[in-house]
Amino acid sequence: MDDLETRELRYFVAVAEELHFGRAAERLGIAQPPLSRAILQLERRLGVKLLDRDRRGAALTDAGAVLLREARTALDAVAAAVRRTRRAADPSRPLVLVTKAGASHELLRDLLDAVDEPVEVLLCEVGEQAHRLRDGQADVAIMHRPYDDLAGFETHDLHVEGQVAIVPATHPLAARESVTLAEVSDVPGLPIARWPRLDGTYPDGPGPEVRTQSQLAQLVALGLTLLVIPVSSRAWQWPEHVAVPVTDAPDVTTMLAWPPGAPVGPLVRAARRRFLVR
Repeated sequence: MDDLETRELRYFVAVAEELHFGRAAERLGIAQPPLSRAILQLERRLGVKLLDRDRRGAALTDAGAVLLREARTALDAVAAAVRRTRRAADPSRPLVLVTKAGASHELLRDLLDAVDEPVEVLLCEVGEQAHRLRDGQADVAIMHRPYDDLAGFETHDLHVEGQVAIVPATHPLAARESVTLAEVSDVPGLPIARWPRLDGTYPDGPGPEVRTQSQLAQLVALGLTLLVIPVSSRAWQWPEHVAVPVTDAPDVTTMLAWPPGAPVGPLVRAARRRFLVR
C-alpha cells in the first residue's frame, strides 16, 4: 500500500469532524464530489470502511475513529516539523519557553536572569505546555510532575514543593492552620474543582469542570469550589481566597521539559547552575 498523503488526512479529518460532506467541503474550500471521491479512494486503499453514510450525513466507524485520532497526531507532527525547520533557519530567533499563567513568578524570573541568551515567554492555560512543545510553538516548557504529560520529553528538575488548598476566605476552613486531603475531599457544599485529565476527559465528581485559572478563581471567590495546588501556583490568588497547607498532599516537582534535540543547552546549563535540585 502506498503511503498516505497529508492531503488525504486533512480531507478525512474535515469530514470526520463535521460528519457532513457538504460542510467539510465548504471548510476545505473544495467541491463536494472530489471530496467524496477522495474519501472513497482512501477507504479502498486502506481496505476498511471509515464512515457510515446516510442522507443526514455521516458517522465514524470504529476504524474511522482510530484514523481520526492518528491523523490528527500525524498532521500536528507535520506542522511541528515545518515550524521547527523555519525557526532553525533563523539563528537570531530567541528560545521560546512556555509556562502556564500563574506559575511561580519568582522561579521564572530567576531562570530568565540566569541565562545570557534571549528567551521569549509564551503563557498558556493549565496542561497546555505539552501540546505547545509537540506542535513546535515552543522549544522548552516549565511543567509539573505528577500533573503534566511528560511522555517523550527530556527533563531537568528545578524545584520540589508541597501543596495548599485554596478555599473561600469566608469558609471555616480558611481559619485552619493546615488540613489533610481527606478533610478537603468531602466538604459539604464546597466540592473540589475538576480539571481535565491528560486525554481531555473529566473525573467523576460533584465539583465544577474547569479549564482556566480565571474560571477557577471566580468559582472559589463565589464559595462554589476549592482546589489543591502547588504552593508556588498561588500567584493568581485573589483577596477572596485563603491558602491552607495540605499536610499529606504529595510533593510536586517543577521542571524544565523539552523534545529531544531541541536547542535548549544554554537554558538547561543555566538552570543547573541556579537551582539545587538535580
